[in-house]
Amino acid sequence: MKIEFAPLNIPLRRRLQTAAVVQWVFSFLALAQCCLAAYILLCLTRWWLLAALYAGWLYLDRDTPTTGGRRSHWVRSWAVWRYFRDYFPISLIKTVDLDPKHNYLFGFHPHGVLVAGGFGNFCTEASGFATLFPGLTPYLLMLPFWFRVPFFRDYIMSGGLVSSEKSSASYILSRPGGGHVAVVAVGGAPESLDARPGALTLQVLNRKGFIKLALKHGAQLVPVFSFGENELFDQMENPAGSPLRCLQDRMQKMMGVALPLFHARGVFQYSFGLLPYRKPIHTVVGRPIPVVQTPSPSKEDIDALHQLYMEGLTQLFEEHKSKYGIAEDKHLKFI
Repeated sequence: MKIEFAPLNIPLRRRLQTAAVVQWVFSFLALAQCCLAAYILLCLTRWWLLAALYAGWLYLDRDTPTTGGRRSHWVRSWAVWRYFRDYFPISLIKTVDLDPKHNYLFGFHPHGVLVAGGFGNFCTEASGFATLFPGLTPYLLMLPFWFRVPFFRDYIMSGGLVSSEKSSASYILSRPGGGHVAVVAVGGAPESLDARPGALTLQVLNRKGFIKLALKHGAQLVPVFSFGENELFDQMENPAGSPLRCLQDRMQKMMGVALPLFHARGVFQYSFGLLPYRKPIHTVVGRPIPVVQTPSPSKEDIDALHQLYMEGLTQLFEEHKSKYGIAEDKHLKFI
């Protein structure tokens, strides 16, 4: 394989963008393990009392990830996130104003490999969420497992990440006065196994839990499509039924975490590595679907709203696809 190396005369700005993405990929792939190792080592040193105090803090703070988390405007506004945004670049597009008197449930599609658009737009202020949607506070839902890792949990909560447990989403959507947004990557971890350039397959047909939540709390549903999300990484071929896919599916069911075997580029060369390609991400926030609060929704209520949601998501995609380089004959496929 011929290796294409990066030129030496790259502007400092682009080097800083690459560094910002390196730390982001590291945070996703290895920071939790490093934090856990650091905590274990702390327990084995003369500073074990600090570890014991932190364990007590973990117990007292155990409900925070399911009650809105603990965000930090300072962390969300770090300069590193602006370099992270410009690497791709990432942009957030508003189609209509959203009334801050309501609570909203954003359905984010597609999941992609590392949810780069979801993180950049809803866990930082780099793309200007607060300016585009004044009065709204976004919370990106993440697997509960990660909020049990010492130190790491505090870091991810500072960006606005919260647990994806039902009680967590219910807490956000039931807040009085409105102005709160629960952002759900509807396809979840299984969808990441199909994330590769050109993929337009979304796992939506059997995903109705978020619909039921919206009905129970009367939260307006908003489809969100992130154009370019699947263009960031290649994956090893893993068609349904293949030995690799069967192993990945089994691991996902056991651990709750998908393990896509992805690759793209490196730091100093463009031929292989774990950094994403420099491909633009355009995250388009669609029109809200009004929801009548139904404390005990029937199957018919859920199915009807689910159908409306899929129609709204399809319309959003079809209206904007030509702007972002998708051919007219390409369409979403729901599975």
